[in-house]
Amino acid sequence: MKANKPSLILFFLALLCTIIFDCTRQDFLAVYAKAIVLPAIFFYFLISSNYKIGKTIAFIFFFCFVGQVFDLMEVEVSEIGGVLSFLIVYLLLLRFFIVNHERIKLRRKDLLPVFIVVVFIVYLLISVLSLQSDDMKKFNFIYTFYGIVLSILSYFSFVSYITRGTYITLLMSLMAISYIFSDIFYIFIEYFSFSVVLVLIRDVTQILAYFFMVEYFLEKSKAEKRVLYND
Repeated sequence: MKANKPSLILFFLALLCTIIFDCTRQDFLAVYAKAIVLPAIFFYFLISSNYKIGKTIAFIFFFCFVGQVFDLMEVEVSEIGGVLSFLIVYLLLLRFFIVNHERIKLRRKDLLPVFIVVVFIVYLLISVLSLQSDDMKKFNFIYTFYGIVLSILSYFSFVSYITRGTYITLLMSLMAISYIFSDIFYIFIEYFSFSVVLVLIRDVTQILAYFFMVEYFLEKSKAEKRVLYND
């Protein structure tokens, strides 16, 4: 067994336990299961990358940890604290995309898919922001800015996949989709009454977002090494 496999197995076991405990409303056990998720995927990344980690990626993991801690604490400032933490994560991811990827060049055949993507993202942004609870309305500007940043991140990911169609851009898109749905269903859970389906989708997408993010970082690192080797 490879050295990174136990961490990955632990990650998916934590995902399974989180789903089971959250859906059966065993909040105490769900907290412990969620607490394992990020450390497990972090150690998987660290071992897989031979313990090499850049500053931007390190900060992304750090603010993911902070956001997760706010989520687990469930105190008065937890909601806005988690939002601010993941806002920083999305800003850092967007910076990472811009710095480490070539500029997007649209071809004529890409215009229709890109237009559909833009309409879809704008529709989701407007629809979700209209579902804000009373607590969310207190920080309307922050939630609006959060939604805009996530929309730009998603646009960059989807358009990169449309124009390039590589495995790396696929991972970017899967990560963006997971973050979008986890945030949307987080709001749905706050807005509507408890539903197992809503909780299931939120937990699965939130945790898989970490997995796709780590796989993207690892694949990007491999691609850069191949370029250096070929040069």
